[in-house]
Amino acid sequence: MYTVDQLEDKLIDLAFAEDIGDGDHTTLCCIPEDAMGKSHLLVKEEGILAGVEMAKKVFARFDPTMKVTVYLQDGSHVKPGDIAFLVEGKVRSLLQTERLMLNIMQRMSGIATMTNKYVEQIKGTGAHVLDTRKTTPGLRMIEKQAVKIGGGMNHRIGLFDMILLKDNHVDFAGGIANAINRCHKYLDNKNLKLKIEIEVRNFDELQQVLDCGGVDRIMLDNFSPEDTKKAVEIIAHRYEVESSGGITFDTIRNYAEQGVDFISVGALTHSVKGLDMSFKAC
Repeated sequence: MYTVDQLEDKLIDLAFAEDIGDGDHTTLCCIPEDAMGKSHLLVKEEGILAGVEMAKKVFARFDPTMKVTVYLQDGSHVKPGDIAFLVEGKVRSLLQTERLMLNIMQRMSGIATMTNKYVEQIKGTGAHVLDTRKTTPGLRMIEKQAVKIGGGMNHRIGLFDMILLKDNHVDFAGGIANAINRCHKYLDNKNLKLKIEIEVRNFDELQQVLDCGGVDRIMLDNFSPEDTKKAVEIIAHRYEVESSGGITFDTIRNYAEQGVDFISVGALTHSVKGLDMSFKAC
């Protein structure tokens, strides 16, 4: 299994491979090899800055001689006109790293900004905002980092770090009790210690879970706020409770006020707009 650092290095290498190909012929034809310069990252929109540490990796991976001076750290609240960092080095390196760095910074900052808005929307309720696995292929690690920078929490990184019994798992396993019991048998055989969460679609399935037990968290899928409140009362703090399914910025507070512990929002990563910024010579 790859580490986070290894996955990030692979992402950077692949991104450079698809962008530069056999050479940045525009830069190579008009910029002397020994030309030196500097550029700064200019913020053009208010939001939460994210991706600074990843940007430093991009520059170092491409050209270790590039010097980065950071003025604003990940998690900073930024506004138009702010300068996040300054980069000095070969002009060819500045030009060839610009687009990848901006793609990452804009994407991560957009996610952090949206996440922060959701977190602020439910402030004081005791509920936590979670992301999902609805991420851009290859970008999961940095997108989930951005969620954390914005004040949210990661649900699970992938299929390997938590058991989540969804509706299809339950249906294919032949029911809730079968699915839960098979989980425990598997975990015992593999000597694994993983949290178990199960999705329920209605009150009948909820009662089946409560009768069976053996889980850590119950996900209420597409429950209305009214039914969510009723379910929370039935569960009565015996298990963690998560709301999921079609929850928007406008409705999330209503769900949070029903007493759930977590609310998962796929839009944090699948429907986000990048934060506007540019990399300017200075």
